[in-house]
Amino acid sequence: MEKNISKVRAHDAIVGILYLSGVGLSYLTGNYSFLWIVIGVGFLQIISPFTKFCPVYFVLNKMMPNSDPIQNGK
Repeated sequence: MEKNISKVRAHDAIVGILYLSGVGLSYLTGNYSFLWIVIGVGFLQIISPFTKFCPVYFVLNKMMPNSDPIQNGK
């Protein structure tokens, strides 16, 4: 169970970094095309409960094989 908590925390950290980097790059550069990062991550988070697939969990499931798979499409 502890390994699943660390996987969820890693997922939240990665997604948070993606959100902050997209908004930060848009603000710092004035190029609003970086907001597509934020839109893409948000879209994937909205559809992941229905598709049961999350690219971040896909990578984390491969990197942490001794833990239970989360949202692996099943």
